[in-house]
Amino acid sequence: MHRIMFVCHGNICRSPIAEFVMKDLVKKAGLSDDFTIASAATSTEELGNPVYPPAKRILAEHGISCKGKTARQLNAADYDEWDMFICMDDWNIRNIGYIFPDPENKVSKLLSFTGSDADVADPWYTRRFDIAYNDILRGCTALLNYLTS
Repeated sequence: MHRIMFVCHGNICRSPIAEFVMKDLVKKAGLSDDFTIASAATSTEELGNPVYPPAKRILAEHGISCKGKTARQLNAADYDEWDMFICMDDWNIRNIGYIFPDPENKVSKLLSFTGSDADVADPWYTRRFDIAYNDILRGCTALLNYLTS
């Protein structure tokens, strides 16, 4: 069983896109029983809020629903519950360090699985949900390949 937590700042754009893209990839690969996938925020700013409408739209354009998802914050107890914490950028990796230490090296950046050190740019600021979606899809595809090869 692979337990994956995707992480971004507010848990309303990038990490929910990653959560539901990964769930879709895993389902299409017939591996749903082998994965538990969720997402969380490093901040408290959006707690309880639904997925941001443009993020919800970009998922819907690709036939993916995120119905019922609301933002939650990562907490110290999560460290023992999850195998991997996949962050969208270096800033979130730094902020996770304020929530829990990482003695087992469970924290990674999503695009590192593609061989890149790049961040997934925050579409809250860039307004480029298409670019964020494509980067996340590329990263999740590489992550799935890494975990299943």
